[in-house]
Parts: sequence; C-alpha cells; structure tokens
Amino acid sequence: SYSAFRFREYRLFWIAAAFSNIGMWSLVYGRLFLMRSLTGSELMLGLVATANLLPVLIFSMWGGVLADRFNRLKIVRFTRLMFAVVTLGTGVLIQSGSIEPWHILTISAVTGTLLAFDIPSRSAMVATIVPKEHLAGAIALYSIVFGAAAIVGPILIEPLVSSWGYEGLFYIIGTSYVLTVGTLMMMKTEGHKVASTSRTAIQGLLQGFSYLKNQRSISAVILLGVTMGLFGSSFDTLLPVFADEIYETGLDVGGRLLLGAGIGGLIATTAITLIGKRVRPALYLLIAGLGLGSAQLIFSRIDVIAVAVIVAGFIGGFKVVLGTMNTTVVQTLVDEEFRGRVMSINQLTWGASALGGLLMGYMAERFDAPTAMTLGGAIAILATILVGQRLVRSFGIGSKPRQEYDSTD
Repeated sequence: SYSAFRFREYRLFWIAAAFSNIGMWSLVYGRLFLMRSLTGSELMLGLVATANLLPVLIFSMWGGVLADRFNRLKIVRFTRLMFAVVTLGTGVLIQSGSIEPWHILTISAVTGTLLAFDIPSRSAMVATIVPKEHLAGAIALYSIVFGAAAIVGPILIEPLVSSWGYEGLFYIIGTSYVLTVGTLMMMKTEGHKVASTSRTAIQGLLQGFSYLKNQRSISAVILLGVTMGLFGSSFDTLLPVFADEIYETGLDVGGRLLLGAGIGGLIATTAITLIGKRVRPALYLLIAGLGLGSAQLIFSRIDVIAVAVIVAGFIGGFKVVLGTMNTTVVQTLVDEEFRGRVMSINQLTWGASALGGLLMGYMAERFDAPTAMTLGGAIAILATILVGQRLVRSFGIGSKPRQEYDSTD
C-alpha cells in the first residue's frame, strides 16, 4: 500500500501536500472563527464559505482546460505561491488592526479563485508521477496526509490564537505555503503537460462535457459528490456557532470538535487503505452518504461535548470515505487526455459546498443552528437515496461488483 513512495516525484508531491493541507485546514477554520469574532453573525459565516467556494463553481472547468493544455506543475507552483502572499498579507492586516469583514470575504474569494485553477492540475498530477498500477495506492496515501492535516491544522488554531493572536495564525499558514512552494520547486517539470487535441479553450471545455456525457459511471459518482456538497456541508459552516452558542466555550470546544472530525477521517482513510482490496463503489458511496446525513442529524441534537466529539468523528470519517472513493473511481476510469477537465468538473463538489454553506448560514440566522443542521442532514439522506439509484444502475451493488478498484495497490 506504500509502494507509491518508491517514486521520487510522488514523495516530493506528498511532502508538499502535507505542508499545504495543514495550511489549508488552518485557513478554512481560522477564517470562520475570525469572522465570528468580528461579527457574531451566522449569515456571515455562510458568506465566507460561499466567497471561498463559489469561484470554484464558476472557474474550475476553465482550470481543467488549462490543466489539459499547460504544464500542471507550473500551475500548482504559481497558485501555491499566491496562497502564501494572500495569507501573509492577511496577517499584516490583522496585526495593523485594519482587518474588516469585507477583507475576509475578499480574501476568501481570491483563495477560491486560486483553488479553481489549482485543484484540477493538482488532482491530475498524481496520475503522471506514478504508474497506473500504483494510482489507487497513491490516492489512498494522499488521503491519509489529507486526513492527518485535518487533525493537525485545526489543532493549531486555538493555541496559536491564544499565544500570538490571529495574525500569528495567518503568518504560520503563510509559512506552510512557502514550504509547499519550496518542495514543489524540487520536482521536475517534465511530464506534466498533456497534448490536448482541442484548438481553443472553449472547444476543449465542450469536449470535456461531451466525454463526460458518455461516461455514465463517472457522471453518477460526480452527481453524488455535488449533491453531498450542497446538503452535507452544514457541520463545517456552523461549527463556530455550535462552539459559541450551544457549548458556550468558543475556540476551545471548536478545536476539540475539529480534532474529533480529523481523527475520524484519518481512521476511515486508513481502513480504506488496509481493507479496500475489492471496493464496491456504489456500496461504499451509499453508506457514506447515508452515514453523513444521519451523523449530522444526531450532532444537531446533542448538547454533551464528549458525545458531540465522537459524532464529529463519524462526520469526518464519512466525508473522507465519500471524497476518497469519489476521487479513486474517477481517476481510475478517466482517459488521460480528459483528466484535467473531468477532475475540474468533479470539483464542482467544492462549488456546491459554497451554495450549501450560504443556505445553512441563512437558515441558522433565520431559525437556529441545530434546526439548520437537522434539515441539511435530512435532505442529504433523501438526496443520497435518489442519486443512489443511478449509482446502482451504473455499478451494481451485489457481491461481485462490475468494476474492481484496488485501493491498497
């Protein structure tokens, strides 16, 4: 399961991902807690999520076109460098006392735009730095570092803010991106450009949609991801509200909830790596979708912190299973020529989370956070059942799946 580490380029890519993902997780929740401290508004939390992820919804397909026309490594180097500039600049604004809510929204929109062009190239790079027979194992290992960063990144928020304020947090996030760029600079630029058959960017985009239309298995998996992005994102958006109003402890319990979610995600990733020799895509995805919706329903009605941390672990675990299986299936089935464009369309999940975050923020402002999360969980369960019918038609769900995926390599 660790054979992908034999390849130098993958090792460097994995190390860069470790720095980058720690920074990303700290940035995602650091912004939310910062906005909460400035405004106390649930709706503003939803706007932060929307400002960050809506550009992904709008621009990610164009990012996929670029990924299939230009050198993917150079694109990722540039976007990660810009992340460093933006986060360090945020630290300066906070330290100078100039930070305002509109700054956070603007910064979120900028980082979201960078993500739209970063994600397709970064996702497609994995298939170019390891042989196809090692691809599933490489994706699983990447998921492990993603899950570990989900633990480490949020854990840093409370002690860093307590010791050095929010400016210290953002300076360290910026430093993590600088380290990411430094590691990426050690990678070879050869082999990260695909010879696209399209003459123009628009033609390339249309080719991507045409290709996906004929790949029903891939489109079914992407549809479930987008659906869960819309209705399964309430935990991420509303966590600061639960920490402040339900448990009345702010960053302290918020950090514990994030730790629980991170540990759950890491356990789920490790389990997939160890036991997923014959993965049944429809079964795994359906269980994760139903589990995520159910866990959100339970979390919304809990007022005991210890139990809430455990349920947060299940939320994190089910989210990781959804993401890992989604990526593994799509990366395994897609043709190399269309990889960047298909992965960009697959990232509409992130954009859908923007709309879902705005909806959850509005509902929490209009009613309350528990009610918003309850409705989100219920809709996620219903949506999984409806979309799941298409998954079953595409893959089957019996003891002998129509398509095998080796997630342990």
